[in-house]
Amino acid sequence: MPTLIIKTNAPLESTASESLLKRASVRVAELLGKPERYVMVIIEPTPAMCFGGETSPLAFLELKSLGLPEDQTPALSAALCELLDETLEIPSNRVYIEFASPPRHLFGFDGKTF
Repeated sequence: MPTLIIKTNAPLESTASESLLKRASVRVAELLGKPERYVMVIIEPTPAMCFGGETSPLAFLELKSLGLPEDQTPALSAALCELLDETLEIPSNRVYIEFASPPRHLFGFDGKTF
């Protein structure tokens, strides 16, 4: 159930958006060692964003996964920032990432909970 939400004010053409969705899906599955068939990636274009008093391209990410290993968040942060730099040219110092590991009973899928 890994879910990655990307909120960004970076300009996104449809081809760039689709490429980012696919690359992020593969990368999250690899990083977390989970089947890609369970990975969801959401891009929310959010033009009204400001970070450090500037509106130049930035992103806020949320990565949620059952059993998210806290000791791996530094590596996850580095990998996700690298992905945004490669695809949207957003430098890592313009990215915040929130990591969360919800309890299994608070995440549903296919009419059930995990």
